[in-house]
This record gives sequence, C-alpha cells and structure tokens, in this order.
Amino acid sequence: MDSMKTYSGGCHCGAVRFEVRAPAEPVVHDCNCSMCARAGTLHLIVPKADFRLLQGADQLTTYTFNTGVARHMFCRTCGIKSFYAPRSNPDGYSVNFRCLDGHAGIAARVVPFDGQHWEQAIREQGKLGNRA
Repeated sequence: MDSMKTYSGGCHCGAVRFEVRAPAEPVVHDCNCSMCARAGTLHLIVPKADFRLLQGADQLTTYTFNTGVARHMFCRTCGIKSFYAPRSNPDGYSVNFRCLDGHAGIAARVVPFDGQHWEQAIREQGKLGNRA
C-alpha cells in the first residue's frame, strides 16, 4: 500500500478549508455523470475519519437531487464544491482532487468511472476509493 500523506485544500475564495489523509499516490475517479462532467470533478474518496474540515462549515450550502443520498456541499461565496458526501460511499467523503493545494504536483492515477450508469458501474467496479 502507498504511504499515507496529509493534504490541505479548499474552495476558490478560501472560506472553506480542509485536510485530508490519503495515499501519497492516490487513485482519483473521473466521473461522467451529469454533475461531475459539468464541474470537472476528480474524486478522491476517503473515509470520514481521514477528512477534517478546518474552517467554513457556516459557509457551506447543500444541494441534493434524485435519491437525496448524496449531499453536495458548496461554498456560499464562490460556489465551489471542494468535497461532498457521495452516494457511492456514504461512509466517506469525495474530495475534489483539483481543490487540493498543489494538486498538479501530486502523482495521482486517474481512473474513469461511468457515473451515467451509476448502479451498473458500482456492481462492476465495486465501491470507489483508495483502499480495498
């Protein structure tokens, strides 16, 4: 297993800041669902215990749709969704890899995920994430 590292990140305006513990060379998922494709999200899935919101809880607003299970949290000021509670992994968070400080210098492996056919993709690929 990759060694673990703590990364920091946040929204565009800086109102929301977080830390996340993840592999030094994480796997990130490039989803083609209607929301992720529009936003350009690269998902870094982590357990709740490996995520810590440092500031900005009062700046977050939540959007849900369809089943209402996923909780998409956006900064009220700049509109960026730097993390959310995904339907695919309700015991964790999906951090937008592109919202990590210095993300361009992190050696990540990008894996496509067919979010347009979510249920079938989860059956075929299993639960998303960096750990077995």
